[in-house]
Amino acid sequence: MASGLKAEARAGTRRMTVAQAIVTWLANQFIDTDSGPQRLCGGGFGIFGHGNAPSLGEALFAARNELPLYRGQNEQSMGFAAAAYAKAHLRRRFMFCTASAGPGTANLLTAAALAHANRLPMLMLCGDNFATRLPDPVLQQLEHFGNPTLGVTDAFKAVCRYWDRITHPAQVLNALPAALNTMLDPADCGPAFIALPQDLQGWAWDYPESFFAPRTHRIRRAAPDPAELAEAAALLSNAKRPVIIAGGGVQYSGAVAELTAFAETHAIPVVETIAGRANLVWDHPLNIGPIGVTGSDSANTIAAEADVILAVGTRLQDFTTGSWSAFAPEARIIGLNAARHDAAKHLSLPLVCDAKAGLQALASALGGYRTTPEWVAMAKAERAAWNSYVARNTGPRNGLPTYAQAIGAVNSAMSPDDRVVTAAGGLPAEVTANWRTLGIGTVDVEFGFSCMGYEIAGGWGAKIAQAERNPKAETVVFVGDGSYLLMNSDIYSSVLTGHKLIVVVLDNGGFAVINKLQKNTGNASFNTLFADCPTIPAPFAVDFAAHARAMGALAEEVETLDDFGSAFARARAADRTSVIVMRVDPHDGWTEAGHAWWEVGLAETSPRAAIAEARDRQEAGRKRQRQGV
Repeated sequence: MASGLKAEARAGTRRMTVAQAIVTWLANQFIDTDSGPQRLCGGGFGIFGHGNAPSLGEALFAARNELPLYRGQNEQSMGFAAAAYAKAHLRRRFMFCTASAGPGTANLLTAAALAHANRLPMLMLCGDNFATRLPDPVLQQLEHFGNPTLGVTDAFKAVCRYWDRITHPAQVLNALPAALNTMLDPADCGPAFIALPQDLQGWAWDYPESFFAPRTHRIRRAAPDPAELAEAAALLSNAKRPVIIAGGGVQYSGAVAELTAFAETHAIPVVETIAGRANLVWDHPLNIGPIGVTGSDSANTIAAEADVILAVGTRLQDFTTGSWSAFAPEARIIGLNAARHDAAKHLSLPLVCDAKAGLQALASALGGYRTTPEWVAMAKAERAAWNSYVARNTGPRNGLPTYAQAIGAVNSAMSPDDRVVTAAGGLPAEVTANWRTLGIGTVDVEFGFSCMGYEIAGGWGAKIAQAERNPKAETVVFVGDGSYLLMNSDIYSSVLTGHKLIVVVLDNGGFAVINKLQKNTGNASFNTLFADCPTIPAPFAVDFAAHARAMGALAEEVETLDDFGSAFARARAADRTSVIVMRVDPHDGWTEAGHAWWEVGLAETSPRAAIAEARDRQEAGRKRQRQGV
């Protein structure tokens, strides 16, 4: 044996390969939930190659009932599916991804970055070069002449919360619990990567039996520091115009009820981030709408008037803060967050704790504090005006259908348990602004990494999670033609595995939202719409419906909103993945209201006068930008 270890197990130990030990340990980890313990790892997504099939594949085959392995079509999309699965389970369950050494593993980099940006747990078990180095250089190995330890797997250090390379079988005893603790930690949650040299996967060692004993885990709830709590309560109790920004961390903490009670008890308006888009249903009286660059006039108006902002479970990225221009310069921010890094952003008063525990403690400290009826009435009036705008925006118009109209048509046909998934391009803005949330936690707009290709793969992962909880609920994916062309193979995955999706493909002839950005910044249309690509002499339309049918889905193309509504009804009634394709207007019909200022990089000098004018407009907007860290 290459490891040189003895062949018989000692008493109280189990002789297993490294791969067998990893898989057996994963299968014995559970999470405490309201319905009792559940297996923490829901299974995995895998594509086998020479770097993971012989040994890790052998171990996964033996555990295929406990840890079902879904065959992916692309490693990147496997990672997207795993991220969406974790999000749908509110970070209480995760999936692993396994890829072979070399390009298979490299394909997971983008997915790891997405999970990192969105603070989502995902475990990657990837092949690596031989530990002995005896056969080097091997197939798909990158050689760094001055550092033989450096390879593709090292690239994941920048996009993972935990990274390790197993070089001895005993290291599994330390690496697996450390990776899991990271994935379950509310403050440090994110992807974990474990590199597994090809030969070492099959090495055997005497592992302690106790290592494989079933264990039930719980998510830590950090209580607020008394001094931080007192300071936050003092600041908020003196606020005249407070507002709550509710982020995705509210749902991950299970704090939706506490958020709702806190807002109602103290009469504080709530605005939602993109990740927190479904913290409240759309018609809750204190839900004033989505905030930020892709937000609503209602939320942005009261955010600009607020004197104290309670930011709960949000990392305050630029689309939330309008590149830090959405708030009054003198407004104070309280950062209630499990992560110190997020709680203290932009000189916020930090309240480092779990969202549920923090809201409960803060509510107790505030006592009978309530805002003025005038402030609440103003917020509600702004929301009523925004609701009227959305109704007009999603309603009838002449010409080609729009994103907003398609969103409105789907919204009207959804049930409270159905889930909507989208990402990147123009759809996150349009869904965020126009979607009327029917059920808590039913909106997945991936904008932490704004990653094209997440949509269909994420829908598949979300549907796997949904099937474990509510098989009758639908998962609806909005995807543009650009993202569809980038990554569509999980239509086939959903058909193969029987996880039905409704995929709405909205074809605007290219990357229309970036074309819009080009025009809004004074640039010429260039290389975004197919019609404006100088290397495409005569673009032709893609038959998306025929392509989807070739992967086993039901599919049809429609031209009008009436036809779209009928097609959607057929898709709901169908027994397998259904794809609906509709052309939408690439130029007109965008949601123009509700946008906060957003900083983008503009050319300081240009022969185009329109660019200079756009730069002047940007500098004018900068006057409200907060300075901070």
